Amino acid sequence: MKLFSLFSISDQQAMWRVQMQDDPEAFAILVKRWEGPIQNLCTRMLGDLHRGEDLAQEAFARVFAKRKEYEPRGKFSTFLWRVALNLCYDELRRRDRRRETSLEGVFDNDEPDGPTDDLSPDISLAREETAEQVRGALMKISETYRSVLILRHYEDLKFCEIADVLGIPEGTVKSRMAEGLSQLARLLASKGQSGNNVKITETGKELLVL
Repeated sequence: MKLFSLFSISDQQAMWRVQMQDDPEAFAILVKRWEGPIQNLCTRMLGDLHRGEDLAQEAFARVFAKRKEYEPRGKFSTFLWRVALNLCYDELRRRDRRRETSLEGVFDNDEPDGPTDDLSPDISLAREETAEQVRGALMKISETYRSVLILRHYEDLKFCEIADVLGIPEGTVKSRMAEGLSQLARLLASKGQSGNNVKITETGKELLVL
């Protein structure tokens, strides 16, 4: 199969080719499709852009190394999100053991959360400062709640999809979302964020409003 044809196949079809035929072109397609979202997830879970990139690469390496063990019971993306999250959890546990609490260099060179081409410089700066405060608050929330907020708000997964990724009931996802948003609101309030700068909805779909 030619490379251009591979772009039209589904994730499940590509992973089947990787699993059964060790197809490097099919795996390259999966990496191209999912490298950005997985890097974003790892970066936001860890608060470290460079370490997030490293873990994203490790996630893909792990998927390829264990390709023969892959069981296509659901979406490939669900499997990939889970692999990446487990790596993040392992890294966070290692940090806890080392008592690494410094956030120096968090999100260095991270891209703004939305387009700012049409905004004036002062509004763009205010929005990015607000985004930084939200990201900083996320890092103070337990990873149990942080993962749900990130998957919902930043990665746009539905509650049922998050439930599949985490292997928990959808109702538990919603309760974790509610608690995570409550903790986030308290943290932002303690930083003096006003309602005019930050808006938090019950679904977590809108965190930044100017």
